[in-house]
Amino acid sequence: MSDYLSKLAAFAADLRFEDLPVEVVAHSKLAIADTLAVIAAGSREEEIRQLTHRLAGCGGGPATLLGSGAKTGVLHAALINGTAGTFLELDEGNQFGRGHPAIHVLPAVLAVAEEGRLSGRDLILATVIGYEVGTRIGIASRIRMSMHPHGTWGTVGAAVAVGKLFGYAAPRFREAINLASCLALATSRKTMLQGATVRNTYAGISNHMGVLAHHLVSSGFTGEADGLATVYGSVISESFDTAEMMSELGERFEIARNYFKKHACCRYNHASLDALLNIMARFPSGRPDPALVVDIQVSTYSLAAQLCDQSPRNMLAAKFSIPFAMATTLIHGHAGVASFASAAVKDAAVQALSLKVRVTEDPALTAMMPARRPARVRLTLIDGTVLEAQALVNKGDLEDPYSKAELKDKYLDLSAPVWGEKAARAVYEMIGEMEHLPDVNHLTALIQNNRQHG
Repeated sequence: MSDYLSKLAAFAADLRFEDLPVEVVAHSKLAIADTLAVIAAGSREEEIRQLTHRLAGCGGGPATLLGSGAKTGVLHAALINGTAGTFLELDEGNQFGRGHPAIHVLPAVLAVAEEGRLSGRDLILATVIGYEVGTRIGIASRIRMSMHPHGTWGTVGAAVAVGKLFGYAAPRFREAINLASCLALATSRKTMLQGATVRNTYAGISNHMGVLAHHLVSSGFTGEADGLATVYGSVISESFDTAEMMSELGERFEIARNYFKKHACCRYNHASLDALLNIMARFPSGRPDPALVVDIQVSTYSLAAQLCDQSPRNMLAAKFSIPFAMATTLIHGHAGVASFASAAVKDAAVQALSLKVRVTEDPALTAMMPARRPARVRLTLIDGTVLEAQALVNKGDLEDPYSKAELKDKYLDLSAPVWGEKAARAVYEMIGEMEHLPDVNHLTALIQNNRQHG
């Protein structure tokens, strides 16, 4: 496509809040609320507490850390909040971009918007455009299978979002996109399978780099003539299709095609869990007696079949293990945060049941990708009873979305223990009216005033 990059930069520069369809604004607010709650809950993990102490222990600065309400510098807030948001594996995602755009964009946007005392409209618009550009890079490219998508195109999305807050004209957007393209991480997919928690920093680093890109461009640093085509056409991706990148730009907004998660684990688990929950619902008690389960067979698509570790070593590895996810859901009756906590990973009953779960790829199910992410589950009880169910799409996907009420329940479940019930509800209500908010600091002040809950 002739000079696609100039057209992309012009679109980013020219897009106004008034150009956003009503449904895009409404859906953006759902994504913002969901992401803030996920960050708050993830901030309670010990690694985040330690990182916060080391990087922002003295406090002070314009930007809010969503777990504690403490203030710190913009770069540190973008890094820490972005890292916290991936710990629980509950952040929203986009199946078409094959990644998690909001957590790569919103922490940087919020920190910069706080520093500039910008409006709710500014925050929504920047989030939408950063989400849009990042996701479209994911759509246009085929990230190498050895890489993890976190920390790659999300960096460009964050840089574009920050540029929007600073009112970039098209030439500067082009420069920022080219420069940020070369700030992607050399991520490894093995981190998620082996429980290497460095993986949880990838989104935080993208937010940090997105803010840094602004300072680099403003200081006179430059990028390649077409960093996107180089990096995503030959370095970290097998190919880069500019026609896909630009298809329906301005007509189709990617944030309105996202998915939300309620199972606190990798999305590749979700079809298997949805099928299992279907089976569990057939029992008056809500589940079969786990002691009576002798075998669980899971047939699924290729990417999900990789999640076959029967003995994950920590919380992160557990979130990327179908055997563990099935076992802990049967034991605890749900696939929420507690079912993947460290105590659950060490639970002898869960460990024993995990060894009874076998995961295999079914080529027929793989062939349904990417339109569907299917799984079949076959559960056998000690008396010979066989129970089967399948799921063709994940609950929460575009094809089978959660209701607004279900998303609010998730938001409150995650945020209220951190901020307190009153503050959490006040934040949710303010997000619902965010386009009328004159200064985003009014929103974060609600969190700062409830630091005792952190």
